[in-house]
Amino acid sequence: MQLQPFRAFRYNPAVVGDVAACIAAPYDVIDDNQQKQLYEKSPYNIVHITKGSTSPSDNDQNNRYTRAADYLNNWIEEGALRQDEEEAVYAYIQDFDVPDGEFAGQRLQRYNFIALARLEEFGKIVKPHEQILNGPLIDRLNLKQATEAEFGLVFMLFDDEQMLADAIIARIESEQTLIDFTDEQNTRHRLYAITDSDDIEQIENMMSDKSCIIADGHHRYTTGLNYSKTSSNPAAKYQMLAFSNIRQKGLIVLATHRLVGNLENFSFEKLLAELTVNFEITRLPFDTDKADAKQKMLATMMAEHDRDKNAFGIYAGDNAFYVAVLKDKNATDKVAPEMSRAWRTLDVSVLHKLILESALGIDEKAMAKGGNIKYIKGTSSAIDESIAEVDASRQQVAFFMNPVKMQQLINVTDAGERMPQKSTFFFPKVYSGLTIQKF
Repeated sequence: MQLQPFRAFRYNPAVVGDVAACIAAPYDVIDDNQQKQLYEKSPYNIVHITKGSTSPSDNDQNNRYTRAADYLNNWIEEGALRQDEEEAVYAYIQDFDVPDGEFAGQRLQRYNFIALARLEEFGKIVKPHEQILNGPLIDRLNLKQATEAEFGLVFMLFDDEQMLADAIIARIESEQTLIDFTDEQNTRHRLYAITDSDDIEQIENMMSDKSCIIADGHHRYTTGLNYSKTSSNPAAKYQMLAFSNIRQKGLIVLATHRLVGNLENFSFEKLLAELTVNFEITRLPFDTDKADAKQKMLATMMAEHDRDKNAFGIYAGDNAFYVAVLKDKNATDKVAPEMSRAWRTLDVSVLHKLILESALGIDEKAMAKGGNIKYIKGTSSAIDESIAEVDASRQQVAFFMNPVKMQQLINVTDAGERMPQKSTFFFPKVYSGLTIQKF
């Protein structure tokens, strides 16, 4: 992949005050309440641009995209955003507590670096791993066309056994930070400028023959491709991306659970009966000790995961948790014969094909339309949130997932395929507003 350093626009503390109040998580993980809180946090918060509010009076001349452009231009004019004087590759270090999975409770560190990369069509050099939707593509393209800038980071994975960039980042970690703050999830974010020409050249050379997997930001990368094809600005051929070495311990993938609701004539008893065709079902009843039964479910799921079995936790509010384990690894062959073995043996593929589609009638068209499936990212409160949704009758049944293994992700992308939507949850997220690329 062809990289180059750049002069990022960054927040100026002399004007905005606390820069940490201006940085935010990616737009697509911010709900309406968080959006409001970030608006109130600072008039310069990046969410004013990346997830602008709408108004009933919006029109072609005045809407959230035109307002985003106004914010950007005004902030630059008043000096709230200023461009760095030197070209740099930016080191981005995150220290975080793992909320779930194998390393739950541990504090880990992830090294990333930010650079401009020449946009490549999907294929050998850039490999997507998840399906995307048209709605976010239109939204992101409208924003990019209005602002002629990039605010968020596409999170890319590469494989370097020598860990060259990691060594450079480790060395620069003792130098002065550009940004250093801790967010509400106790993740520390630090940004450094790598300006030494030898360091930059080493990173460029190391990446020149590398292929990358998009871990997060499929819509943003696809938008960049689409924009580059219509823009007359040669700078649009490059996009600001964040890169992380797949070899490091701090690369964590969490599960994304599924809540199912709004199904007519839903019967959990009928669903269980249908599942026994392909799954061994273990019932974990409870009278008073619900927490203990929940932990037994999670422990059983993880044990089966470690044995390379396809296993799901299930809860439908009937005073029991369930674990469903696939009996035959070849069970998805008939329902997805066009897909590779790597894809057919994913937990999420088994769930979607054998349970959501075959047993519950939620096909791909219904999934794209929405309304039946709610996705819950695997944070420390995810399981309890899902249970509460079912107990309150807001959802009918919860399916608890094990995380995708890194080798599974590599195998699927090497086959040129994409996982179903919301298959992975890379934690922590790479934040928006640390660096801004203006074309």
